[in-house]
Amino acid sequence: MPSSETPLFSDEPTEPAYVTVAKVGDIPEGEGRAFAVGKRMVAVFLSQGKYFAIDDFCPHQGASLAEGYVENCAVACPWHHWRFSIEDGSWLDNPKISIDTFRVRVMNGNIQIQEPVEASPKPDQDG
Repeated sequence: MPSSETPLFSDEPTEPAYVTVAKVGDIPEGEGRAFAVGKRMVAVFLSQGKYFAIDDFCPHQGASLAEGYVENCAVACPWHHWRFSIEDGSWLDNPKISIDTFRVRVMNGNIQIQEPVEASPKPDQDG
C-alpha cells in the first residue's frame, strides 16, 4: 500500500513538508515569535492554548507582527496598530484584505509549520 506522502503517479502534487520552528513552551501564552520558514518569515502565536501561524510582515509598512499585542485571537501591529486575525489572517478593520496563514501542528513536543508554497510566476499578460 503506498504511503500517503508518496504520490501514486509522479506528476501528482505532494503536500508541502512541515518544518520544526520551536518546542512547546518556547512561545508564552498570548505572545508570538517570528521564524524563517522556507523563504518567508512566519509569526507563530499561542492564544487560548492553540498555536496559529501567519505572515510575519504587516502589509502596511512591514513591521513584525510577532512583536504585536495579542488579544482574543487577534494581533495588533506594534507600529500602527493594524489588527489581524491570527486564525484566518483577515485585517479586522477591512476583512477584504488579508495576509497569509500557515498550517501548524505539534508533533512530539515540537511546533511545526507547513512550508509555504511559493506562487508560480504569472504568465505575461502582454502576450
